[in-house]
Amino acid sequence: MKTLKFKLYSHKRNKYLKRSINAAGVIYNHCIALHKRYYRRWGKHLNCAKLQAHIAKLRKRREFWQSVGSQAVQDICQRIGKAYQLFFKHHKKGVRPPNFKKVKKYKSFTLKQAGYKFLGSNRVKIGSHIYQYWNSREIESQCGLGVSPSRATGGKIKTLTIKRTPLGELFMVIVVESSNEPEIKFTTGKIAGFDFGLKTFLTCSDGIKIESPQFFKQSLNAIKRANRHHSKKLKGSSNRERARKNLVRAHEDIANRRTDWFWKLAHELTSRFDVLCFETLNLKGMKRLWGRKVSDLALRDFLDILEWVAKKKGKQVIYIDQWYPSSKTCFSCGHILESLDLSVREWRCPSCQSVNGRDDNAARNIQAVGASTVELGDVSRAMPAIAV
Repeated sequence: MKTLKFKLYSHKRNKYLKRSINAAGVIYNHCIALHKRYYRRWGKHLNCAKLQAHIAKLRKRREFWQSVGSQAVQDICQRIGKAYQLFFKHHKKGVRPPNFKKVKKYKSFTLKQAGYKFLGSNRVKIGSHIYQYWNSREIESQCGLGVSPSRATGGKIKTLTIKRTPLGELFMVIVVESSNEPEIKFTTGKIAGFDFGLKTFLTCSDGIKIESPQFFKQSLNAIKRANRHHSKKLKGSSNRERARKNLVRAHEDIANRRTDWFWKLAHELTSRFDVLCFETLNLKGMKRLWGRKVSDLALRDFLDILEWVAKKKGKQVIYIDQWYPSSKTCFSCGHILESLDLSVREWRCPSCQSVNGRDDNAARNIQAVGASTVELGDVSRAMPAIAV
């Protein structure tokens, strides 16, 4: 599966798409209300098929709802049903049920097999209107798709989603089922382990330390100033809306700079190593302890980008067990400490008397465990040796 994102040109006809997103938000809230009412009355979960049939009847009588395609309405019902199933299954883990959303903050609607048509070049027909998008990449070269890319030899479009940003900009997101899966290629013959830290973003097993720029911390004064200006404006005024957009732009600037740094770092690491090993972390628990610091580092976002780049280049990303004592295990002799306080950054092994840096030792242990899980038979045929 591949995801391609294109920005729609600003035009007065975009108001129809924004109207459709608002209608999707109204339908979403109505479905949530029906679920809550059905559960209060019968004590059961509302079946998705029944909900879809009921919404289809209501949609015929409400003109505003008809601005959303029928498949988008079905997708809304299906997403709500999946969200409730996850809640019933994992509510003990803190998963919350879906709830009402403000219509003006509702973000998107999704079309599947019908409701859109690509007209060639950079035009797409959604509903009865034609929109232009910024053709930042060729769909044909990416997916083997031509002018009408719903079915082609290289892949098939699964969904088309129209998303609205807080600034009011519109993006088109296409999910494509691609048949060309990259093969695992070993070029450098190197395996690396990485330890995530709050002071040092990543510590590599070869001794290199990667510091995070901490983009939110850099722009904290600008965010505070924008928040202050926004809170002082009269609610509902044009000045408050202008201040809100300035605040959104400040947050988007931070997110864009962080994402750009993640992409560059991911390409750099996948060019240097064939296999990258990481430790599974409880990021939610870390956020409860250190809050904004963990959110600013955004390790999960980086790992998502790294996995995508590694898959494209034919490299591997391996995760070891969360409970493996990587910091408490001596890499030299394998001795495991009973306890190791987080404030201790360096410790001496009572068995072999070697001095271990906490992060360096953890990275080397992660590398060793990750190397043991790689299929060495396939690796040996693809490259002369692994540098561990």
